[in-house]
Amino acid sequence: MTTATTVRSDQALSLPRWLALTLSGFVAFFAGWWLIAASGVVPRQFLPTPLDVLTRFVALTQSPFVGYTLQQHLWSSFGRFAMGFGLAVAIGVPLGLLMGWFRTLDAIVTPLFDALRFVAPIAWVPFAALWFGTGIGGPVLIIFSGAFPPCVINAYRGAKFVEPRFVEAAQTLGASHWRMITEVLLPASVPSIVAGLRISAGLGWQSLVGAELIVASSGIGYLLVKGQANISTSTVMSGMIAIGIVGFAIDALLRMLERRINRRRGR
Repeated sequence: MTTATTVRSDQALSLPRWLALTLSGFVAFFAGWWLIAASGVVPRQFLPTPLDVLTRFVALTQSPFVGYTLQQHLWSSFGRFAMGFGLAVAIGVPLGLLMGWFRTLDAIVTPLFDALRFVAPIAWVPFAALWFGTGIGGPVLIIFSGAFPPCVINAYRGAKFVEPRFVEAAQTLGASHWRMITEVLLPASVPSIVAGLRISAGLGWQSLVGAELIVASSGIGYLLVKGQANISTSTVMSGMIAIGIVGFAIDALLRMLERRINRRRGR
């Protein structure tokens, strides 16, 4: 009874009320932040006020810091992310579908995949530094290691849970393995694949920042490192805000894609 009541209550929440509650949460957060910073309990050098951070954020978009403006650092980071994430999707989704259809391939790949997917992306940093130095290959490798597992897992699950009647109908009509994968498994797995892309993109973006803390000479993670070295908390916090904004934008775009696909499928 309680659960059902809660669900109905959430569904009845109007847009104006939702906006008011969201705004109140932001106001409470920034008010608390400003009060602590202004009280002097923490030195302002280590906890600047929201206005200080906003001022620094704007300054970073106009004046270069360690060679680049904030937008240029973000663009550099996004280029690495696009390469690593794109590579993870291009390899992970087909591999997951193939594993879901071919039991032999599933038996060969799954043990190795299960062992490697639990290795944190940041653990690949030493290899990336040794193999690629500060070149683009290192961050791409680390992003790939974070984004790859969700692509494989969700494509695999999507292929495994295709309705048997679709598979049986295609087999009855004499569909080849290639047509079975491309015309039956792939279309039926699209919702699961897109859901996996959201997880993959989030992990890839987080992995990118970790990579740039160590094996990059530009990018938003590099900006954070140099901000910390200069004891500029406002610079570090500005970089963190930029990371959050871009991450939110990536997830919002994938959510829009997911909703559009679900609408077309009548969900």
